[in-house]
Amino acid sequence: MPLIEKLEQIKIVPVLVLNNLDEGIEMCRSLCENGLGAAEITFRTQAAESVIREVSRQFPEMVVGAGTILNVADLHRAFDAGAKFAVSPGFNPKVVAEAVKCGFEFAPGVCTPSECEQAMEFGCKLLKFFPAEASGGTAMLKSLIAPYRHLGIKFMPTGGVKPNNVESYLEIPEVAAVGGTWLNKCPVETIKEAAAIAAKYIRK
Repeated sequence: MPLIEKLEQIKIVPVLVLNNLDEGIEMCRSLCENGLGAAEITFRTQAAESVIREVSRQFPEMVVGAGTILNVADLHRAFDAGAKFAVSPGFNPKVVAEAVKCGFEFAPGVCTPSECEQAMEFGCKLLKFFPAEASGGTAMLKSLIAPYRHLGIKFMPTGGVKPNNVESYLEIPEVAAVGGTWLNKCPVETIKEAAAIAAKYIRK
């Protein structure tokens, strides 16, 4: 199944900043057991690569992604470790070109029409709208989508998405999934609540 279709069957992708391997395994186990089968593990810590490798081994059914991929070296480290997709906060043509060349599933960050068009020139079909709330929220995203709707581009808004606004993003047809920053190191009940919200928007 293509990545976009997988994300459309998950809808909320927890964004995790993890300090060590044990913490990462426990967090991902909790996500899987409580209805959220995906995670974006950010390369903001030294533990990211080892967490992706071990989580991919222990939970092969999980859609494990790498976040904050800022250079080509980290791009390769992420996919060598087993990442099924990767995202970045911005649009770096060098990183996107390498991802395309290697056949990696990669969603660059965009928040302007110019960035969208540059990403589409590389063939990107999934774009990370970041920082979502600071860039204008759903109103800005809807305006950004409008001229490109006929091209079938999908978005994953991240940054400032929270329980009180997540449904307004998920109601937008072109949103494949959202990045759940509020799910970083959260209690089980928060995961269950997010899974219940996601379930409302998964197409049967």
